[in-house]
Amino acid sequence: MRMVAHSALGAVVASSLAGRAGGRLPVVVASGNWATPTVALGAVDAVVPSYRLFVLNGQPGLPARSGVIPVTPFVGPGMRGQPDLEYVPARLSLVPRLLAGPYRPDVVVVHTSPPVEGKVSLGTEVNILPAAIEAARRAGGIVVAQVNARMPYTLGDGELPVDAVDVAIEVDLPLPSPPAARPDDTRSALGERVAGLVHDGATVQLGIGAVPNATAAALTGRRGLRVWTETFSDGVLGLERSGALAATSNLVTSFVLGSQELYSWLHRNPRVRMLRTETVNDPAMIARQPGMTSINTALQVDLHAQANASYVRGRVWSGFGGQPDFVAGSLHAPRGCAVIALPSWHAKSDTSTVVPALAEPTTSFQHSYVVSEHGTAPLWGASHRQQAEAIVSHVAHPKARAELAGALASAP
Repeated sequence: MRMVAHSALGAVVASSLAGRAGGRLPVVVASGNWATPTVALGAVDAVVPSYRLFVLNGQPGLPARSGVIPVTPFVGPGMRGQPDLEYVPARLSLVPRLLAGPYRPDVVVVHTSPPVEGKVSLGTEVNILPAAIEAARRAGGIVVAQVNARMPYTLGDGELPVDAVDVAIEVDLPLPSPPAARPDDTRSALGERVAGLVHDGATVQLGIGAVPNATAAALTGRRGLRVWTETFSDGVLGLERSGALAATSNLVTSFVLGSQELYSWLHRNPRVRMLRTETVNDPAMIARQPGMTSINTALQVDLHAQANASYVRGRVWSGFGGQPDFVAGSLHAPRGCAVIALPSWHAKSDTSTVVPALAEPTTSFQHSYVVSEHGTAPLWGASHRQQAEAIVSHVAHPKARAELAGALASAP
């Protein structure tokens, strides 16, 4: 790993790219979520006139100009709505295959900890980055690191020998934190209902947002819980402090985002194992976890028990993410179940989140339960009509039930 001045980084990258493209736009893969290496990525952007920028859940502040084509299987606010967006549908577990094939990176820009005993750590964002680094190195690309004194050193697949990085710059910048998603009364009630489906000793997948936070808060009285999840936030720290987590098991995840307190807790924490996406999101690996309980949310569910978590009014909002991986894996796990949890009413659009049939692409299906603040609809083993009736009776908002019951009665 060669350390250079900020002003010299662009020239190193430009030299590496000279003559590489072979008629195709260079592909730049960068850390996503709240770990974007903004300084290093800005230096790359300044010297590469046109390229594809591949980031998962990109946040505001990414390069957005003519010549930069945003590419992603999971759209974040930093790419959402851009006219040149290339949305590539893919389960998260399969994204590394994209990087080994059609989106082979020419440049990988990562955000790391300072070196410790000849290694750096990818810190809060492991995810697809090991696969991207390996693909770039196989193809003669360049790996760039933004080495941040404040990035926690996390253990697992994100630990890289320093010679896996070609060139690096040093920064001392606070890690951004997402705004805290505080549950309102509806989501608190929803979290309590979901928590009622989680037994002592279960393995949980908890994402981020108000519903997972409310669920985590309602689980503090459980004991012996395990964590196998693609991401977590401060809710898992709360479970650890409450004594809800099994003391002898690792907390397995792929990326983390939350408060500065959470980031400090992660630093060299032997309890937390940050593993690559191909492992964490592999449905076969998920199916091996005892009592695996996946807890996901959605924008809509329909009377066929299908969930849409990806599209709004015909436009992609996010993407598949890991939801279909964890739904499938959980259903095959011993004593496993897959839960979709959502408020019954969408406040902004003033519409029911339960609809007769999805008009948008389906993100996942065949769940064990659908839950709202009004109740829980058990689905597994029930007929199609029984499932639909349970969703109408227990999940839908009372003011939507008559219309939904009418749609069910008229269905063939």
